[in-house]
This record gives sequence, structure tokens and C-alpha cells, in this order.
Amino acid sequence: MWAGYAATCDASPNSLRLTASVETPDCAQSSERSKTKRSRTILSSSEATRQALLDAGREAFAASGFQAAGMEAISRAARVTRGAFYHHFEDKKALFDAVVVAMQREAAIRIEAAARNERKIWDRLSAGIEAYLDACEQPDYARIVIQEAQAVLGEARYREIEETYPTALLIATLRALKRDGELHADDVDPLSRMIDAMICKIGLLLPHTDDPKKLRRNGQKIVAAVLETFRKKA
Repeated sequence: MWAGYAATCDASPNSLRLTASVETPDCAQSSERSKTKRSRTILSSSEATRQALLDAGREAFAASGFQAAGMEAISRAARVTRGAFYHHFEDKKALFDAVVVAMQREAAIRIEAAARNERKIWDRLSAGIEAYLDACEQPDYARIVIQEAQAVLGEARYREIEETYPTALLIATLRALKRDGELHADDVDPLSRMIDAMICKIGLLLPHTDDPKKLRRNGQKIVAAVLETFRKKA
């Protein structure tokens, strides 16, 4: 490869031309591999920079809120330049959007993992609601996603993110219950969104209550009572 090609530099002109003609395919392959490796290194570095900004942004938004968090401080915390910030995100709102997406994705993963441990679909639904409310009690999730995301991103974008992650799981679960004949509802989608709104309201109230356990218990009783009206009786 490169070592073999370099060795031909000491050969005679004729030998050099002959050897180069034989070695060219290997040299080309080596060059392609080097380009691929460099591309991967650049991509890895870019991904690391973006993740550093996401981590720093998440910490800043959770500690200070969207309005007070500064791009300069976030860039310093991520150890990147202002130019690197703008390479990945158009502005602070774009970073906030990406942080919310990442946190909703994480929440959906935890919800799915909790539900997976249950055999019955109704039990999966209960486990998923519990997991979501657990997320709502995390200080960073409570401030960024529950308290600020809708105001910062707007109703349409906030709903779009939510329905891509946690709400999508709720809709899928209620559809599975309807498919199996365990849920009587003409249209599952509006029911899903109403149940989702109730669960989100519980999450919104959690940071402001003196007794989170009591609020969760009473709130889930209300959600269960509504769902019970649509549940197939044995």
C-alpha cells in the first residue's frame, strides 16, 4: 500500500512506472480507506460537539430557564466556539427544540421499557403512565418539557414532538386494546389525546404540590375511571 508505493521511489524510472501500474489499485483502495476514516473522524467530532451543546443547553435551561440561559455561557460550558454553536443550531430556540426532542425520546424509551415488563396490555398502560409521571418528577424534565416547552416552541411544535414520542406510545396501546376487543371506542385517537391531556395535567401539577404521591394516586384514579367507561366488561 503506502509503504509499498514509497519503496518504489528508490527504483529506476522504468521500474517505477511498472511498479506504479501494478500498485495503483492498492493505492487507490488505501486512499479511499483513508478518506473514509477521515470522514468518520470528522463526523464523530461533529456529533461530539453537537452532543456537548445539547448537554450544556439542557443543564442551562434546567437551571436558569430558556430566557435567562445565554448562548455564550452554553458555548463555554460545552467548550466550543460561538461559530461551532451556529454550525449546529440556528439560534438558542433551535437548541432548545433539540433538547426537548432528546428528552421526549428518552422519556419514551423509559416508558416503553417499563411497559415491556408487563404481559397484559392494560397493565402495560398503567406501567407506562407511571413511568411518564416518574419523568415529570425529574427537575430538568419538569422545567424544560412540562413548564417551558409549549410557551417557547409554540403549541403546534410542542404537540408535534409529544405525539412523536410519549403520546405515540399511548395511542398505540389504546389501539391495541381496541384491536383485541378490550376497549369500546368509535375513534381511539381523540380518546388518546384526552387521556394524554389528563396525564400531562397531572405532570404539570406535580412540581407545585406538597404531596406528589397523593396527587399521582388521585390523578391516576381519575384517568382509570375514565378509561373504565370504555373497557369491555368481562
